Amino acid sequence: MQGKDKLFALDIGTRSVVGIILEESDGRHEVIDILVREHEERSMLDGQIHDVLSVSEIIQDIKLELDASHGPLSKVCVAAAGRALKTERSKAIVNIEGQPMLSKQDILHLELTAVQLAQAAVAGERNNDNSHHYYCVGYSVLYYQLDGEEIGSLIDQRGNEASVEIIATFLPRVVVESLLSALDRAGLEMDALTLEPIAAINVLIPASMRRLNVALVDIGAGTSDIALTDAGTVIAYGMVPIAGDEITEAVSDEFLLDFPLAEKAKRELTEKESIKITDILGFEEEISKEEAISRITPAIDRLAESIGNEILKLNNYKSPKAVMLVGGGSLTPELTRRLANKLNLPENRVAIRGLDAISSVSFATHIEKGPELVTPIGIAIAAKKSPVQYHTVYVNGQPVRLFEVNKLTVGDCLLAAGIKMNRLYGKPGLAMIVSLNGKNVTIPGNHGQPPVLLRNGEPCSFDDEVHGGDELTVIKGEDGAKTDLTLHDLIGEVPKKAVMINGSKHEVCSVLTCNALPASMSKEVEDRDQITFEMPVTIEEFLNELNLAEILNEVRPFTITMDGKVTKIPDFTGKVYLNGMESSIKQPFEHLDDIRFERSFSPTISTAAELLNLKVSETLPVFYNGQELLLAKQLIEFYRNEIKLKPEDILFNGDKLTTRQRKLEPFIFQDIFNFAQVQIPKDSGRFTLLKNGTRAGFDDLLAPGDDLKIIFENK
Repeated sequence: MQGKDKLFALDIGTRSVVGIILEESDGRHEVIDILVREHEERSMLDGQIHDVLSVSEIIQDIKLELDASHGPLSKVCVAAAGRALKTERSKAIVNIEGQPMLSKQDILHLELTAVQLAQAAVAGERNNDNSHHYYCVGYSVLYYQLDGEEIGSLIDQRGNEASVEIIATFLPRVVVESLLSALDRAGLEMDALTLEPIAAINVLIPASMRRLNVALVDIGAGTSDIALTDAGTVIAYGMVPIAGDEITEAVSDEFLLDFPLAEKAKRELTEKESIKITDILGFEEEISKEEAISRITPAIDRLAESIGNEILKLNNYKSPKAVMLVGGGSLTPELTRRLANKLNLPENRVAIRGLDAISSVSFATHIEKGPELVTPIGIAIAAKKSPVQYHTVYVNGQPVRLFEVNKLTVGDCLLAAGIKMNRLYGKPGLAMIVSLNGKNVTIPGNHGQPPVLLRNGEPCSFDDEVHGGDELTVIKGEDGAKTDLTLHDLIGEVPKKAVMINGSKHEVCSVLTCNALPASMSKEVEDRDQITFEMPVTIEEFLNELNLAEILNEVRPFTITMDGKVTKIPDFTGKVYLNGMESSIKQPFEHLDDIRFERSFSPTISTAAELLNLKVSETLPVFYNGQELLLAKQLIEFYRNEIKLKPEDILFNGDKLTTRQRKLEPFIFQDIFNFAQVQIPKDSGRFTLLKNGTRAGFDDLLAPGDDLKIIFENK
């Protein structure tokens, strides 16, 4: 190359190849020569060289012609076509339930997982490993979500589910490789490489303007390439397969012209108020610019619609602040107005930017200026100022070639190496499900560990910068283990209650069981365990837990079963007082309650019969030797287990009794011997029975109040 300040650049497009020579002096550039050669056949398609031999021949022709004027050219600046870039949206979701708060590295890992999903979608694969044949040249986060709701940042957040949606742009590796092959065949060495959208942006949108949300559209022959800036950087690239040729074909169809004549007529529409055409039948016609535009309006609308939709898609479905159009297709009549309407922008916010917008570039007098030259000039300048570098980095000992657009990070290297990001973190340990007092409780396993990342043997993170020759080591994080915990870890301290019983303090703990067996707090919890801990609720349950059955018996409702019939006798039941108020053993109690019990008297057969209004005996009051005497005859006999009971015998709670009825017989004189103590003198002989002063016999009937005497005579 002649002169160290000369730059040789090539713009290899779908329709043509443009060679350009610039001279640099004191930070300014002058375009001193331009050559344009059209492809004789379809050697290029969507930015990809399909016929390396054919393209290399055109490159060689341009090189030789420029060699003759400017000396031997051996190095060249080139660009990978923006139309070869592929843009994809993708969303990655991760379950974060029960995990620690999200860190910056966790979020970077989630973003890179989304990029890898987009990379797989671009490669059209899900199960094989050819996704790393695409270089990621940049991605932007569209939004984060926490539990389905959009959120500004996930750092230090907790929830059940986190997700991120990104838009990423990829360049097929084969595009670069075929470009290198074509240059090599033409005897040229790649001096520097850039991307076409970057080239145009670098000369039209300086870094100070990139904080604005601006779209740059390079409308060529076969495709329209789009790049968007915002927040100081290029956030997205895109392409639509519709451009200037769509308009040329509409002119050809509408006016019956072959393609070259239609292309000529289209170009004249931008310069003249009317055009003269000769159709394929030989008829000549002059058509006004207004009429011609109206007849190809559907094609212009399709072009504006396609470009507008892609801009909105790349910009998260909102309009940018402004749109700049470059390339030969940008001269399409009415395009700026229709695109402004599509994006709901004022007409002065969509404009064609030509070479006059590049203040640091001047032109030789013989060069005709136009917007189609913006990209070739940008390639020459940008490829030198901010070239895309190739680096070789070693990932787990394997060499990986990377295409650097921005700062190259550890995450970029892992993507290029085809390492699956979603497999780097250790899996969580197996969860356990136990039943706690009848409710299922899930005990998650321990968290999986993050991967170990080393750069040249030193720990690093996903966003750390790497350089050519760096060696990266990636070790998958260890899987989590099953959680080991005891009943104490699961439950904590079991509840306790202390109460006062008849002035003495008593304490009771919850009864702890595991799988229906008594368990200690140190027992290890296992999957599917049935765990219960129950505290006595009522006074009765509390006394049973304390083994105070004797108190319970005194205060339980006093019942007897007589001849098969259950009978309650409340007067024989002890009383319960809870905090000074009469209560029952079924009453719930609380911590520090005061409980007192009052015992009942010992019941007998006779007292029970009296309370039950049973007539157990018949009585007759009489007088014997001047003293009142009560005669009695039993009408009901009581038996417990076939043993006859006396009226003074004690009854017990829950006794089962049977009764027998006796026939009531009249009282006679001799009945007094069962109730009175008759003293018989030692020297007595005969005796006389007197009833009311009248001699009587042993079987004489008695009446209430009878006065009875026995008179003994001496021998």
